[in-house]
Amino acid sequence: MKALDGIGTYSSMKKFIVILLLVVVLIGTGIVRATERGIRTASLEYRDHVVQDGVTWKFREKVPVGRFVNSDFYIVGRAIIVSITPAPGNGRNGNVLNLSQDPFRSGFDDRVSDNSYEPGLSVRLPIEMAPGDVLISSISVNAVGELPAPLRPIDKSRSPVRSVSILTCLAEPVPQDAFRPSYCDREQKIYLARNLRRDLLPRLPRVNGGLDHDSRPVSIEDWADRFRRPWIDTCFFGFDAPIEYMPHYGREVGRAVGIASLMLMLDYSAAEKEKLLVNFVQYGIDLWGIVRAGYRGWPGHGGHGSGRKWPIIFAGIMLNDPGMQSPNKKYPSVMFGEDMQTMYGYGWTGAKALYAGHVGKGGREGKVGWGAYEHLHPSQWPSNIGENYRRCCTSIAWVGQALAVRIMNAQKLWNHDAFFDYVDRWMTEDDTKAIEEIKRTRGWDYSAKWARQRQAWDPFVNEMWAKYRNALPAQ
Repeated sequence: MKALDGIGTYSSMKKFIVILLLVVVLIGTGIVRATERGIRTASLEYRDHVVQDGVTWKFREKVPVGRFVNSDFYIVGRAIIVSITPAPGNGRNGNVLNLSQDPFRSGFDDRVSDNSYEPGLSVRLPIEMAPGDVLISSISVNAVGELPAPLRPIDKSRSPVRSVSILTCLAEPVPQDAFRPSYCDREQKIYLARNLRRDLLPRLPRVNGGLDHDSRPVSIEDWADRFRRPWIDTCFFGFDAPIEYMPHYGREVGRAVGIASLMLMLDYSAAEKEKLLVNFVQYGIDLWGIVRAGYRGWPGHGGHGSGRKWPIIFAGIMLNDPGMQSPNKKYPSVMFGEDMQTMYGYGWTGAKALYAGHVGKGGREGKVGWGAYEHLHPSQWPSNIGENYRRCCTSIAWVGQALAVRIMNAQKLWNHDAFFDYVDRWMTEDDTKAIEEIKRTRGWDYSAKWARQRQAWDPFVNEMWAKYRNALPAQ
């Protein structure tokens, strides 16, 4: 290196030092955008606390903070949380670090049904977080049942959890359009919104139908908001669902999934679709991460277990992820309610696509009538539990997602044809004579309007079916 004895050389070196010091200062304040393999990443800020949907996490010292494309926060590197608001304690406002895949245990609130609360799952302050960790912090309701059930406001919610917020700890910053890794994914696989195959979404003319409880036309903004916050989906029966926005019953999960995905196939602009698309894909990523972590799935159990398969497949299509597109190929044992509760056979009405029973065709030991029954004449049915749930809580809520799968030409990815043939049967078969025969032989009356075939739960889905089932767009 030449001696610094020239005015030009000394001046250049002085400028270099000043610039270097400025960069160091900017990095320290979090203003400089970090780069990763040449890709611009999110703008990080150093903060001593973060607030998300009513939850405040306070750190022992300032930490670098970024946001995922869905607006959830992440921190980079190790951190210690010294306080959380609302304050946890007395079995309320629980905080769970690295959510368990046990479908019958929850750490959020000690009022969770069926003795499912496990206090050891709720971590206490101070909470140390390292890359790979995910903290889910909950806000409890004041009284169980004080909130109406989402999509079913005449019912009261039974979950004691009002809402949840998620804080993810990463090893390094991620691009600005990164999705949050699934809260059960310790490997923290990162998907990018730039890779969404938005061109695959049809632009079908809209219909005017609303919801069962709201006659106003469905709003894409409302549905984007419904899926904006995390849907927590490991504790079965929806016992700890964040009930302010997430349904606790599989029937309503199925309805929501069908409606949201159908809306993404209508002629809204790309900008109008974007928030719902991002939030709905995030739900699919979350579910896929649960499966990849070893979760058993969402088995058929009456109205529970519906609505989880299609978000995974849809997200896989949008992100061009082959494993996610066909979850049962990669994980053959993972269970989904729609598949367990539909089958081929020879039904007493002449139908070939049948309802497979309360928990599927195999039934459950010691539970009378919980298996397949439609192959028998009603006079031989061991009970009517299967027919009750066939009419009230499953078939009528499956129509939207079955239509959405057909519009996307994704039946082969779903890989269970009986589901689609059964939904077609449900929407086309005249059940008048069957209802008369059931009543004549057993006395069970399914003549009420809510129990009849040829309908979906929501008018919006009925109108979409009428308009597009037999006029599917070319793929």
